[in-house]
Amino acid sequence: MKRILSLCVIFLSLFISTAQTMEGAWKLTYLDGEAITNREVIKIVKDGYFALGSRDVVDNSFLGAAGGEYRIENEKLIEIRDFDTYDDSKIGIEHQYLMTWVNESRIQLSSASSQKVWERVSVNNDDLDGNWVITGRQRDGEMRTMIPGDRRTIKILGGGRFQWIAFNSATKTFGASGGGTYTAQNGIYTERIRFFSKDKNRVGADLEFDYEVINGEWHHRGNSSKGQSIYEIWSPYQEAYQK
Repeated sequence: MKRILSLCVIFLSLFISTAQTMEGAWKLTYLDGEAITNREVIKIVKDGYFALGSRDVVDNSFLGAAGGEYRIENEKLIEIRDFDTYDDSKIGIEHQYLMTWVNESRIQLSSASSQKVWERVSVNNDDLDGNWVITGRQRDGEMRTMIPGDRRTIKILGGGRFQWIAFNSATKTFGASGGGTYTAQNGIYTERIRFFSKDKNRVGADLEFDYEVINGEWHHRGNSSKGQSIYEIWSPYQEAYQK
């Protein structure tokens, strides 16, 4: 009987630790006790990195983006931002939030200035889930290698959501960002744009690409939103980017 109880406790512990992970996509639902209804804020968390993007739900205007590295210590979420269009003074500084799990799909993050409730969007997984950084782009028929440095472009995917961001973490310069939902099946990667910092009129557009993961790198082929032919190589962020 004791053995059965012990096994049950172990199983329950494993279930809780598996359920209580921030990996995936989250939607901001409450800020300081008030429901968020006028904007959509999606946060994607993968491989020790996070990115969030926000749009106005009425006219699809881009409202902002932020992201960077994170870690969890003693029920605290610690973020160090690489980019932040809301307040660039927060870049490179540690920010701590007290984590309180409401249930396996809802979490409350509290700081001295705010209290936010995030709800998990999806648990979808595929072979493109992760944080990627661009390391190659074909131009004039030649693949040109790119070494990620202070200036880099990342693309983070998780929970059926994607977001790409171009930025320079040293100069605190933001280039552009876009994001939305995606599917990756049978070598076809399809994006549906939900926000784009440079042109809100592209929101709702679908883009389809061929993809293949070769030696751990994502080979991405197709046409851009402007109809231009592209062939890019994206590498796992943790492997390709060196501080």
